Amino acid sequence: MTIVALGADHAGFPLKEDLKTWLICRGYDVVDLGTQSAESVDYPDFAVGVGCAITAGKADRGVLVCGTGIGMAMAANKVPGVRAAACSDAYTARISREHNDANILALGARITSREAAIEILEVWLGAEFAGGRHARRIEKIVALDGMREQEPRDAPAR
Repeated sequence: MTIVALGADHAGFPLKEDLKTWLICRGYDVVDLGTQSAESVDYPDFAVGVGCAITAGKADRGVLVCGTGIGMAMAANKVPGVRAAACSDAYTARISREHNDANILALGARITSREAAIEILEVWLGAEFAGGRHARRIEKIVALDGMREQEPRDAPAR
């Protein structure tokens, strides 16, 4: 069974709880990495926690929820090996899996209804990486993880 790691900040807490219930009712194994209340917290802490769960093999997929999904995605993408996508509709969620092999979905609780978030999550979980021409592009994205340790340089030639 697919293991899904969840993380949220205070803005995303109520939606995270709804998504957790939805996932459990459909037989997913859920690892809830917080937050556990609507008390103000810093979203990068939870983004890194879910990102590390993915890269350590403790979860197959991750879902992050904050106000817009943008900050969570930006923070999670700092973890080497993470490909987090902030999605606000089912189409971008599907494409993030099929073309970009996203391993974390970031949702915005302030911009996405509960019903829309569930639809986005369901589509995202059901989509698979298409491979083919997209695999070459993902290899290039993975290679960018190593750039963080290098000196700044000019953009690579196309």
